[in-house]
Amino acid sequence: MILFSKPRWKPTGPIPESIGKLSKLEELLLYENNLSGSPPPSLGTLKHLNRLLLYSNHISGTIPNSIANLTNLVSLDLHSDSLSGHIPDKIGNLQALVELDLSSNLLSGKIPSSITNLSSISVIYLDTNFLDGKLPFMMIPSPMSSLSFLRLRNNHLTGAIPPGFGSLVSVQRVSLANNKLDGAIPSSLGNLSMLSELYLNGNQLSGHLPKSLGLLSQLILLTVSHNFIQGPLPCEMASLQNLQSLDISFNHLNLSFIPKWLAELPSLSRIYLAGCGLQGEIPESLRTTSSSLQELDLSDNHLSGSLPKWLGGLRGLYSLNLSRNTFESIIPETITSLQDLGVLDLHLNELTGSVSQIFKIKSRFSDGSLTYVDLSANKFTAGVEQTGVGTQLNIQLLDISLNLLKGGLSTTVGKLKSPQSLDLSYNELGLICRSLYQAC
Repeated sequence: MILFSKPRWKPTGPIPESIGKLSKLEELLLYENNLSGSPPPSLGTLKHLNRLLLYSNHISGTIPNSIANLTNLVSLDLHSDSLSGHIPDKIGNLQALVELDLSSNLLSGKIPSSITNLSSISVIYLDTNFLDGKLPFMMIPSPMSSLSFLRLRNNHLTGAIPPGFGSLVSVQRVSLANNKLDGAIPSSLGNLSMLSELYLNGNQLSGHLPKSLGLLSQLILLTVSHNFIQGPLPCEMASLQNLQSLDISFNHLNLSFIPKWLAELPSLSRIYLAGCGLQGEIPESLRTTSSSLQELDLSDNHLSGSLPKWLGGLRGLYSLNLSRNTFESIIPETITSLQDLGVLDLHLNELTGSVSQIFKIKSRFSDGSLTYVDLSANKFTAGVEQTGVGTQLNIQLLDISLNLLKGGLSTTVGKLKSPQSLDLSYNELGLICRSLYQAC
């Protein structure tokens, strides 16, 4: 028997305690409705239930301990409700469970150690709650040999990543981001041969990146930003031939320069090295990367010199952030070749000359792709009269405040299509009110 709420009928109110009388029920699908109240303990009497999907309602209260009696349950999905209290201690009794999603609730307390007994589990999503305590993955080898997707981000988890974590041999995507994890990243992570995405950002991890990361041949994305990781980067990471996105921003790396091998990674298209202690000019090696760069963030460093003309040759570039450095030059004319550029952030440098090049970028799309431009806190003196000229009309944020711009602002600012933020403050401009009215 299957109980399923039809799309045209959205039941309200609590799930009745009498639901437990449907003893032959195999699937209970009440997701995306307006249900409220607490899940009734009588759910635990539905011994034949294999799917329980109550997500995206207004269900509150605690998860009844009787849920642990549903030993035939394959899928338990309660995400995006308002559940509070603890995850039942005996959750590990659900030996048939393949998918567990309790994300985006108000759950607190520790992750029960019994969760490691889920020998059939493939998906565990416990993210965006208030869970605390240590990670329970301690056993080597782990009985969770089928676990593929693990999301524990946005909680209050503490302690170190245990060495036993490396025994989750089938895991493909792991997010432990935005917790309070500390200690070194264990070298056992190099055993995760199937791993394609690893999110460790927003923690308190320290020590060095383990050399064993170079063994993760399937790794596509690695982010360890906003931690206390120290440099240098292990050269073994040059073996990450499939790596597409690397974010090591805001650590204690003090790199001074970008390793040559990093620019030679054949698949790397997104590089985030903000706050890594880089010095000198932007290295020429980024001009000839093996793959087409799409996003480049070198902000909050000690880079200096001129913006190189070869930036215009990065034809696939969508986002360029060079803010909070000490560049001293004009914006090179070649930047107008960046037809796919959507985000440009050059604020807080020593850039001079005209900003007009930005408004000459011609996109292959009629409405343009450039949506975010921040040129504030520089020494630009001209070019604001070009605002809105040409085909580039979709800028949603334009900030050219705190410069040395003078003169009048052309009526072409009215060609900007519904900007959400326009900041021209702390200049010496004569504004035409009618043009601003048209823009807003």
